[in-house]
Amino acid sequence: MSSSARDDVVAPSEQDLRPHFHQELAELERQALGAIEIVIEQFDRTLDALAHQEISLARIVIADDDRVDGRYLEVHQGILSLLARQTPVAGDLRLVAALLHMIMHVERMGDQCVNIAKLIPLSGHEPPIQDDVLALLGRMGALARTAVVQCKKAFQERDLPLAIDLIRQDGEINKLNREIFNAALAAGEDAEAREWGTYMVLAARAIERIADNAVDIGEQVAFVVTGLFQEFSDSYRPAIRTGMQA
Repeated sequence: MSSSARDDVVAPSEQDLRPHFHQELAELERQALGAIEIVIEQFDRTLDALAHQEISLARIVIADDDRVDGRYLEVHQGILSLLARQTPVAGDLRLVAALLHMIMHVERMGDQCVNIAKLIPLSGHEPPIQDDVLALLGRMGALARTAVVQCKKAFQERDLPLAIDLIRQDGEINKLNREIFNAALAAGEDAEAREWGTYMVLAARAIERIADNAVDIGEQVAFVVTGLFQEFSDSYRPAIRTGMQA
């Protein structure tokens, strides 16, 4: 190649690559948020199976877990590939890190749906149901679902107050979890009823973990918005105000 020909070959500048980088990053965020939608669908089926003690629906939840796992791998590998080709800084780097954490928490939510679904067949097709326990589980599940929807909206809109509000919802869910435990203990001396109650306590614990993962995603919203990472707690509000002023 002649000297003049070599002069015509110009390597793409960093400025040329940045729009493409931001397009890839936006697409990865879209896919990660879409994974939350998949989990919401899974959770709806799980709560329906739990409410009706429906074994066949529980088996569908278990079989469908591959959708969540597949999306997790897709986003995770996409982020690693982007990091290998680009060097994000400042806010972009925070978003990349937050997406890695978010997709991990989403995958864990899917796993908890499977854990609940696996509990349903253990008592058989005609379990000794306690209606009060199922009612509490229904309320707890509805609140946890709201938290999952809310964490998605907070991340998508970078809405810090909405993310912080997850603390309040988590407290309500924890309270219901304790009520379910106490209601299950009141099953009496019947061995089958106690066994079923134990399974429902484990289901409540899995629902609580789904809500906890929603709070964890809310923490990633705070990290992206403020550049600070702190675990959410009742004392988080003044800390976040300080961070925003910095």
